[in-house]
Amino acid sequence: MKHALKLAAMGAAALAFSSTVALATSELPRGITTGLSIGMPLPEGVYAISVHSYGGWEGKTAAAGQSEVYSVPAWIVWWTPWQIAGGRVVIDTATGIGDLWNQGQKGTDSWLNTLVEAGIGWNLGGGWGVSVHAGAWLPSTQIIPTALGRDYTAFQGAAGISYTADGWNLSATGIYGSGGSQKTVSGYPFKAQQAEWFNLDLTAAKHFGKLETGVVAYGSWDLSNSGALTCYIATGTPIGGCKQSQFAVGGLVGYNFGTFIAQAKLTTDVEETNYRGKETRGTLTLITRLWSPETDGPLK
Repeated sequence: MKHALKLAAMGAAALAFSSTVALATSELPRGITTGLSIGMPLPEGVYAISVHSYGGWEGKTAAAGQSEVYSVPAWIVWWTPWQIAGGRVVIDTATGIGDLWNQGQKGTDSWLNTLVEAGIGWNLGGGWGVSVHAGAWLPSTQIIPTALGRDYTAFQGAAGISYTADGWNLSATGIYGSGGSQKTVSGYPFKAQQAEWFNLDLTAAKHFGKLETGVVAYGSWDLSNSGALTCYIATGTPIGGCKQSQFAVGGLVGYNFGTFIAQAKLTTDVEETNYRGKETRGTLTLITRLWSPETDGPLK
């Protein structure tokens, strides 16, 4: 198997990542699937992925100097032996950790919401693959999910398309989230309303032996008004609700070490509306195959 095809196994796992503390209505971390060929399925096997990401904002509002870290220590994705309509079934789940703080102050950290998910991926031949995924966010009473009003169950669906021939990874993934109902949050004058949202993640990367380089881009758009809590924190001004949006671009460098694949990404916003300001973010992704009945050797 080529690099891109092995890396595709992590696509479904990326969709299982828990919500960040970014105070945005998108529960899935924006851009989390960049670098991964979501559309291309793998043969039966169990894989693990960990993501560690740090970002900060220019600070156009009262949130100046604010930084955010999120991490997935490990989540598991299982490409099963079962097939439906010629596509392979995948099941995955994960829970992340988040931390948000201002300069010179102690941060707030906790476990985040958990997503459980299943999907089907089709290898169409000629380097092309497509996949669809659906899952549910589970409610959480941890500090950050409670503070964001995310103690509810929500739906998430996604679809991906990838081209992985000749060492390329050309991928696009669209992800939809249903949002949630209004919640009263202690310490703030308004109720939190998590809007419906849509994310788009894009990747164009090329492998040169074990080395991988390329560009990534991602956008996030609210499809309905979020509650006043999100906008109040972002702007520092009491307002009745708003829609958030963001679009970022950046670069990717990866390397296949044999037993695992590492990817480093650096991105920055080129457009944002109703966030704290333009964000710059660095992310490290580590990909490991735990077991496969067909291949016991290094990742290829």
